[in-house]
Amino acid sequence: MERHFELNDTEFENQISTCSLNPDIFTHEAHLRLAWMHIRDYGIDEAIEKVTTQLQNFVAGIGAKDKYNHTLTIAATRAVYHFMLKSKADNFQEFILENSRLKSHFKELLGCHYKTDIFKSDKAKVEYLEPELLPFD
Repeated sequence: MERHFELNDTEFENQISTCSLNPDIFTHEAHLRLAWMHIRDYGIDEAIEKVTTQLQNFVAGIGAKDKYNHTLTIAATRAVYHFMLKSKADNFQEFILENSRLKSHFKELLGCHYKTDIFKSDKAKVEYLEPELLPFD
């Protein structure tokens, strides 16, 4: 089990917001958890705003601005939303077990949407690139 699960949702979000979360805990799965929490609480549109703002502030606060990728952040949030629409899980642990491809085959999943390698694109880091192949829900 990943260490971010040691924190409840409120503690997890508060530590991200205050930039006090240990960066080693903020894994890909933790990123998906943040998206899941915000989609659950606010819906997809507001979740995108909250996740992007929180992550930009978090990486700036820990001195890792170069790690932020705007397209990837939004695409990950939209991917989580897609799977949430089909999920019966009422907590993130169940959700990620039910939808393990989000964790284990994430690049492959985004490859269904993007021709551009958004993981390496300088443009994708600073502005949202719409999918060229398959739009998100």
